Amino acid sequence: MMPRGLFTFAAIAVVGAGAWFGMRAVGNAAPPVAVGAFAPDFKATEIGGTGQVKGIADYKGDVVLVNLWATWCVPCVTEMPSIQRLYDRFRDQGFRVVGIAVDDPPYAERVATFVRDHGLSFEILHEGSGMVEQDYRARGIPATYVIGRDGRIRVIRQGASDWDSEASRAVVAQLLRRDPAEGARPTP
Repeated sequence: MMPRGLFTFAAIAVVGAGAWFGMRAVGNAAPPVAVGAFAPDFKATEIGGTGQVKGIADYKGDVVLVNLWATWCVPCVTEMPSIQRLYDRFRDQGFRVVGIAVDDPPYAERVATFVRDHGLSFEILHEGSGMVEQDYRARGIPATYVIGRDGRIRVIRQGASDWDSEASRAVVAQLLRRDPAEGARPTP
């Protein structure tokens, strides 16, 4: 049996440690991911190219669609053709698509085969630690974020979407016409 004084000390130590870690977590909390907020940075590795690590700063000044996906995700596979069509429609106007595969290892060959088999020509990166989903507050995949030239998130969609729909094309066209200094929000 533990002496009463030792038990009290242990209880206080556990509560104190919990409070300390809790305060650290609150102090280090990332800003919320919401429409109008700046897009969080990420670190993801290029697939099928140089293996370069890229982040959100690599797309500064462009309108970017960031899509978190995986090869095994049926809704992700379903929406990929519409993302490719949207990219094909606007790529010559400063529109970028960055597909970030979140597959577990071994992923390189599986992702490269998927990209080839589905005829994807937009940029594909990989991040398998879960940090990009955490930083972007994804509640599952696919999760897609359209980021304006000013670096602010303009659209957030969880789940599969028809990215080549009239509404999606209108949002991208509006963002491409907008000067980043304007800061106004398009209607999703």
